[in-house]
Amino acid sequence: SVGAVAVAESNPDVVYIGMGEVQLRGNIMQGDGVYRSPDSGKTWTHMGLENTQAIGRVRVDRKNPDLVYVAALGKPSAPSPDRGVFRSKDGGKTWAKVLYRNDSTGAVDLVIDPNNPKILFATMWQAYRIPWKMSSGGAGSGLFRSIDGGDTWKELTRAPGMPAGMIGKVGVSVSGADSKRVYAIVESDSGGVFRSDDGGDTWKRTNTERKLRQRAFYYTRIYADPQNKDRVYVLNVNFYRSDDGGEKFATQIRPPHGDNHDLWIAPNDHERMIESNDGGGTVSTNGGTTWTSLRYPTAQIYHVSVTTDFPYHACGAQQDNSTFCLPSSGWGHITGVNDRDGDWAYDVGGGESGYIAANPANPDIIYAGSQGALLTRFNRRTGQIRDVQVYPRFFSGEPASALPERWQWTFPIVFSPQNSKVLYTSSQHLWKTTNEGQTWKRISPDLTRHDPATLGESGGPITHDMNGPEMYATIFTIAPSPRDSMTIWTGSDDGVAYITRDGGKSWKDVTPAGLPPFSRISIIDASPHTTGTAWLAAKRYQLDDRAPYIYRTTDFGKTWTRIVNGIRADDYAHSVREDLKKPGLLYAGTEHGIWVSFDAGDHWQSFSKNLPDVQVSDIALTGNDVVIATHGRSLYVLSNVTPLRELTQLTTKAPMHLFTPSVATRGVGNADFQYYLVRQADSVRVEILDPSGKVIRAFNGAPGDTAIKPVPSKTPGCDVNRPADPRAPVKAGLNSFSWNLRYAGAATFDCMILWSGNAFNGPLAPPGKYQVSISANGVTRTNSFTIRRDPRIIGVTDADLREQFTLSSKINERTDAANKAVIRVRELREQLRDRAVPDKALIGKELDRIEEELYQVRNRSGQDPLNYSIKLNNRLSSLRRSVETGDARPTAASYVVFRELSAELDKQLAALRRVESVLSSH
Repeated sequence: SVGAVAVAESNPDVVYIGMGEVQLRGNIMQGDGVYRSPDSGKTWTHMGLENTQAIGRVRVDRKNPDLVYVAALGKPSAPSPDRGVFRSKDGGKTWAKVLYRNDSTGAVDLVIDPNNPKILFATMWQAYRIPWKMSSGGAGSGLFRSIDGGDTWKELTRAPGMPAGMIGKVGVSVSGADSKRVYAIVESDSGGVFRSDDGGDTWKRTNTERKLRQRAFYYTRIYADPQNKDRVYVLNVNFYRSDDGGEKFATQIRPPHGDNHDLWIAPNDHERMIESNDGGGTVSTNGGTTWTSLRYPTAQIYHVSVTTDFPYHACGAQQDNSTFCLPSSGWGHITGVNDRDGDWAYDVGGGESGYIAANPANPDIIYAGSQGALLTRFNRRTGQIRDVQVYPRFFSGEPASALPERWQWTFPIVFSPQNSKVLYTSSQHLWKTTNEGQTWKRISPDLTRHDPATLGESGGPITHDMNGPEMYATIFTIAPSPRDSMTIWTGSDDGVAYITRDGGKSWKDVTPAGLPPFSRISIIDASPHTTGTAWLAAKRYQLDDRAPYIYRTTDFGKTWTRIVNGIRADDYAHSVREDLKKPGLLYAGTEHGIWVSFDAGDHWQSFSKNLPDVQVSDIALTGNDVVIATHGRSLYVLSNVTPLRELTQLTTKAPMHLFTPSVATRGVGNADFQYYLVRQADSVRVEILDPSGKVIRAFNGAPGDTAIKPVPSKTPGCDVNRPADPRAPVKAGLNSFSWNLRYAGAATFDCMILWSGNAFNGPLAPPGKYQVSISANGVTRTNSFTIRRDPRIIGVTDADLREQFTLSSKINERTDAANKAVIRVRELREQLRDRAVPDKALIGKELDRIEEELYQVRNRSGQDPLNYSIKLNNRLSSLRRSVETGDARPTAASYVVFRELSAELDKQLAALRRVESVLSSH
């Protein structure tokens, strides 16, 4: 894991890299110091600082390649003295620590004045991350300046104009056009972008938009243009530029991928830049107008599984990208699978972090998970996806203690090897379905340590961050026995192992006696050869323990033996698997590669061969092949992938009037209507009528309508726009209009930010006969058309889809009521300001309370729900998304959650009516 790169300007053959990540996500990799190459990367020498573990910046003097500075955050998970700014005057042979705060505060940003190498700015960050908590901010955080090459430092944290109160992460940059111009971005309750015009002595806050500082621990990077002092860039989820000295960041630059983390701008050509993001590295030579592609084999894959196809398909989930499956060799025809981006792989549902499990008896059916408890069922033959999660009550921005079910970022999904109709998954409980997720049964108590101290809020003390990676005390691995359907093993992320031998009726704690508390049991592998034998891999690197923990039991967990002889002492384990054919032949995936044992783990030897030094996160075995997932270098198999590209071509003819529309198939495409206009129309109106003749949607068009653009928010500081309705074309000749088969959505209001749901679109129309009516040039033409269910879907009837539509419509109505209540609260609040009524302040507080229960009023940017908990309208909208994910009868759990949310909404609506009654009486 490389955290920083620096090339010596005076000798570009000299390159330094600092190891370890400082963006403190739950899956960061720790490093081992600094390396130097004298020959452009052909060979490398380790130059020390091995205990720093996470390095944010390496900077080299412009004229002296041996004068190098390092900003070391230090250990992410434990106090350490190996933090701060280090300096070497001899190319890394020796180091001096020139800026140090305390053992919990490290350096995260460092810049050298492009015009004066004696002037440096450094930022210090008090932060840590352990398995159940991340913290950003504290008394140690701040901004510092040196004017003597790092010999002495002056703190600027409280310089005039800088924010008061607690400080978190800080980014800093000096303009190459004017050394007096310094920019900083500061995590603070009163933070934002700050500018200094006197070299850092005094400051002015120029921008407070949250789009620039959301998820501060993950971003907080700012870059001054080297040739224009008023141009400055800020990286966050999106990539923004200011051309007025940091006042407004109106220009959004669009690299090929989001989540932007680092930027280099050529000092002699500000149009030439390299940008890094969660998709990789990308180059622009025109100031960010266009970028090179991100086609590198660097995927971070959490788990790997294989299908029973011939040839088998290897499947994984890519961090910050899609899930995928692809054949190990050759390619059989798979209906509905398209070549996506030329990769010859296909998305199988779920998301970036999940397990993937293909049905052993029918590999066309694939289950995949992701954050937020998402669990999808994908039919590869039809392309149909259903959301079948156990309990579709969406969560984000909430501590684990607030959740009825705790779902980890990468929760397991595992088929029973004995019965392909049985699928297991887990929160803190073990769940089982025998009907493909239509209903789920809980078959265990809480099988975790569930220490209350590990279930609190994560993030803070300034910015919270609570999502799947922060959920703790969950079952992290499930291992049904391949030999006995009643035997199931589980292991938790807080270090507890259990076994049941009666299918879940009773459970026994079989945690290895030597396993330290709060270890993350990442994999248990039940032996395919002996029922009582199992293998366990655990890791503790986020607790400052990098030792490998691998255990063996042959007596159903009564006793365990630690088996790590031969594995290097700091190469902690992620996975262990026993060979399918030879008992006792083991494979272990570790942080630095893969190991093999021929004697049941008594002795290990490296099996990495030609692999790079890379984390092997998981191992899958099938036939004679070993398939490994790596976290950073993609997937490795023992045979090559042969591609197939499926092309889709759409052709249309130009009619002279409104043609009879084609049949529209749910989940496959929209309803497309073609009409021909002899001359341009003053206006066009398209109406969609339901089977009873009632108008359910209407769309308009007029000359001058341009491409559909989102409507900008009017709320100060809000960077989320409202989508616009499509416009009907009015030009002479052939025109086409497409309806997405959606009824009208719920009422909306400005700057409404929802996750996992969409209130703008309404329920998906059920199968039936519909009409389209188009009016233009004084003429109206009407034609009927049909919406049908996907004929490839088996076991689903039109009645099922009408029931789905009925529930979706009810949820939409309740979402509409919730949103209208928010609008009404805001109207009443405005009225209250101009009226003299008794208890005015109390009424105002009650209105605030009602609104805050209905909607998260603090949201201003797209990822704010990670910081602020979601509310009723978001839960309702997410529930409708869940119900409508896939064409099928709603799950039983959907009705349960709908009744719960409806009851919660009724309470708030009743409270609002009481306020209205009080106001009407005055």
